[in-house]
Amino acid sequence: MSFVEYGDTIKDGDTAIVFLGHESMFPVKVQHGTVTQTKYGVIRHSTDLIGKKYGSKVTCSKGGWVFILHPTPELWTMNLPHRTQILYSTDISIITMMLELKPGSIVCESGTGSGSLSHALIRTVAPTGHLYTVEFHQQRAEKAREEFREHGVEHLVTVTNQDVCKNGFGVSNIADAVFLDIPSPWEAIGHAKSALKAEGGRICSFSPCIEQVQRTCLAMEEYGFTEINTLEILLRVYNVRTISLQIPDLGKAAEENSSTGSDSSNPSNRGSPSANLQQGTVQFKSGVPLREMVGHTGYLTFATKS
Repeated sequence: MSFVEYGDTIKDGDTAIVFLGHESMFPVKVQHGTVTQTKYGVIRHSTDLIGKKYGSKVTCSKGGWVFILHPTPELWTMNLPHRTQILYSTDISIITMMLELKPGSIVCESGTGSGSLSHALIRTVAPTGHLYTVEFHQQRAEKAREEFREHGVEHLVTVTNQDVCKNGFGVSNIADAVFLDIPSPWEAIGHAKSALKAEGGRICSFSPCIEQVQRTCLAMEEYGFTEINTLEILLRVYNVRTISLQIPDLGKAAEENSSTGSDSSNPSNRGSPSANLQQGTVQFKSGVPLREMVGHTGYLTFATKS
């Protein structure tokens, strides 16, 4: 199993996603002799998982069933253990596009955090690219190395435990792109410029506060970066559901009544098609936005090394 290469069957030691529903799923490490509890009953790894195909429908001990999915960076972002605040697919998608990443790209990242963006970057630059990720916190760096090893991508990533603002990324003039998600990104702009290739490299800084963005933009200008721009991504989700609305009275029935001289109070006219039309309803499918919308996550500032 690897997060960048698809495997057909579930093996001992794999990380799999147990899918109970669109709003309910969780990761599990497959181990011989281990069981996993769900609300539908017990899943026995030895008999229910190992050797089965990914995507299989597994029946639990209480008779309910779940699907076992192959892990992907998108599913991992939704289910990973949070050691820090993470980036979600909304921001990750624009980051990978605006940094112009592709297979073979060299990327520098700080900080690693919970590894949400890291997995997406690794999948994007595989199989010939490489990610150099720097994490200030020692325990988080060690946990990231462990997860990359378990997920079969350790050959595509180098994790370094150091302060990027003081010591940089540990590489020079090789990166196609640099990503910064640290409290004071303006202090690392010089090191980012040193890590980038001679010209044309791209940089992105993620900051939740506009004051951070202002100082970062000033630092980018000072170090000669061009095409500096800041944007914010907001996600609005729609639900498709059936809606019933009363048919409006457009006046047709009134005109017919007046032309025929009929009396609407006459009991013989109460069951007429015109009367039923006014009181009827119609059902149709409609896209309705959620009442609550995910608001501000952070500002993304992009620039190019000239």
